[in-house]
Amino acid sequence: MSPGGELGHLALRTPEAGTLPAVLDTVAGWQRDDLPLQLHPGDLGWAWQIGVAPLADRLRTWSTDGRILAVGFLDGPTLLRLAIAPGAGADPALAERIAADIADPARGILPAGPASIEAGFGDTLRGRLRSDGWSDGLNGHLPRDGRGEGDIWAQLVRDLSDPVPDPGVRIEVVGASRVAGRVAVQRAAFESSRFTADRWQAVADGPAYASARCLLAYDRAGSAVAMVTVWSAGAGRPGLLEPMGVHPAHRGHGHGRAICLAAAAALRDLGSSSATVHTPAGNAAGVATYASAGYRRLPDAADLVRSA
Repeated sequence: MSPGGELGHLALRTPEAGTLPAVLDTVAGWQRDDLPLQLHPGDLGWAWQIGVAPLADRLRTWSTDGRILAVGFLDGPTLLRLAIAPGAGADPALAERIAADIADPARGILPAGPASIEAGFGDTLRGRLRSDGWSDGLNGHLPRDGRGEGDIWAQLVRDLSDPVPDPGVRIEVVGASRVAGRVAVQRAAFESSRFTADRWQAVADGPAYASARCLLAYDRAGSAVAMVTVWSAGAGRPGLLEPMGVHPAHRGHGHGRAICLAAAAALRDLGSSSATVHTPAGNAAGVATYASAGYRRLPDAADLVRSA
């Protein structure tokens, strides 16, 4: 890892591309059902589509004595998404260091002006940032970069202790022969999507995908109608749905519920303890779809925002 700065015993670094598998493993080890949802290895696995070197350039780590305590992902120029080690969430020194690095544009994390931070875990850091003028966002107040989404998030989870009901439709695991259908459904489901077969291949070639599955749902006519990618963080840890979408021409027929059940079943097969997902709190249809598939809504999570 290249040096990014030292302060006391804590070091800020931008990881080198070759160290990303180790960063993934570290973030995976921090996923726990008894902690708030935070940056997941699946989020980084999905971002693999931009390329290994560009992804490394968007990551920041804070470490002490070679042990990573926090990982930040720049999901756009003004959005920082964080994961913090379970034992470091109340560490005032770590909170102070992260806050100081975020506040200084010269540190190469966030520029001056409006920005958002997703920090689901780490009350000490959230309190420190509020003292610097960051506040809980209001839905739609400060859109996430490139997503057109607000900064209040509905978080949902499905326990995987018991077998998952059959989705009732044909489900296929996406491989080379089904990539075109997977890409078509995603581009239809998300109007701003730039997803391509090459991007799918980049994701599938990434190390995080070794513990992931990409699924397509088909209707009785044989049309691909819904898709999802699921990411395991390892046995006994929460898994993630990222992304999930239903083709707009096939909505209203239960295909969203079906693909969400299939996602839960796939994560259970991968050893996940739960299936988690987050969606804009204003996405009533999406929330209802997850709920219909047995996903329980947790308290909404607010990004921290800085308006100036």
